[in-house]
Amino acid sequence: MTRIFDTHCDVLMKLWWNPRLSFNNSNALHINYKQLKETGAKVQLFAIYIPEAVKACDRFDVALEMVELFHSHILSNPHMKMVKTKRDIDGLKANEIGAMLTIEGCDMIGDQMARLKTLFRLGVRSVGLTWNYSNAVADGILEERGAGLSSFGKQVVQANNEAKVWTDVSHLSIKGFWDVIEHARYPIASHSNVYDLCPNPRNLNRDQIEALLQRDSVIGITFVPEFLSKNQPSITDVIRHVEYICMLGGERNIGFGSDFDGIDQTTSGLSSYKGYEALIKELLKYYSKEVVDGFLFGNFYRALPV
Repeated sequence: MTRIFDTHCDVLMKLWWNPRLSFNNSNALHINYKQLKETGAKVQLFAIYIPEAVKACDRFDVALEMVELFHSHILSNPHMKMVKTKRDIDGLKANEIGAMLTIEGCDMIGDQMARLKTLFRLGVRSVGLTWNYSNAVADGILEERGAGLSSFGKQVVQANNEAKVWTDVSHLSIKGFWDVIEHARYPIASHSNVYDLCPNPRNLNRDQIEALLQRDSVIGITFVPEFLSKNQPSITDVIRHVEYICMLGGERNIGFGSDFDGIDQTTSGLSSYKGYEALIKELLKYYSKEVVDGFLFGNFYRALPV
C-alpha cells in the first residue's frame, strides 16, 4: 500500500490568513484531509511560517496562534494524529494519518532560546533556521551579506541536537549550510531541488548535495515550479531532479517536500496533493517499487532522530 511522508506544506499559514477554511475538504487548499486520505498520506509535516508582514514583536504570538490552528483545524479530525517519533508513526492505525509540526524560519523566536524550547514542548520536530532573509540565527539564501550561523544560531543547532530534532537547511545561506553540516547531528533539506538542473538560489549545488549524502541526510524534492525548471515544469522535471541525486548515489536520500499551500503557481500534473498519484505512476516507470517506497516514505522515516 502506498504511504507518503511529505515534509513541507503551508496549510497553517493559509488557515491563519483565513480560519474559515475547512481543512477537511476545502478546495482552496492544495492539501486537505479528503485528499490526504484518498491519496495514501501517512505523515504530513505542517510548517509554522510567519509572513514577513507580521511585526517582529508579534511573531512568536502568531506562531502560537498557528499551533492552536494545528489543534483546532487539523487534529480536530479524529483520523489526524499528532506524531513526534517513529514509535508514534508505527502506532498509527490503518485509517489514521500522522501530523507533525515544523518551523520554517526562526524569526519567530527572535534571540530567545526559551521560545524555541517552548515550541519543542508543543511538538515541533524540525527547525528550518531561516526563510530567505536574515534573522538572529543566520542569513537566508537571498540575504546579500551571505553570513553563516551567528553565535546564537550555533546555540539553536545545539538545542536541536539535544532535543533530537532535524535542522533543516532549506532557505539557508550557503555559508550557513556549511556551518550546519559542521554542527548539526540531524541535518535535512525539507524542500529543495538541484541547482545544476535549475539555477535558482533556493536549490542545492552539487557540493551541498554530496555533503548531505555523506551525512546520510534526506533531501525533499519540492514541486515549486521555479525550483524545477525555467520553462513550464511538469512531473518529468521532478523525475530529472530525483535522477540527478540517484546518479550521485543518493537513492536512499530522496524524499518529497511539496510546499503545497505555500505557492501560488503549481507544476503541471501536481496542482494539489492528489497529484502524487500521477507522480507515483511515473516514478514506477523508472524505479522499483522498493525504491519508490523509499522516496515516498521510508527515507525520511529512517532519518527521524527518534
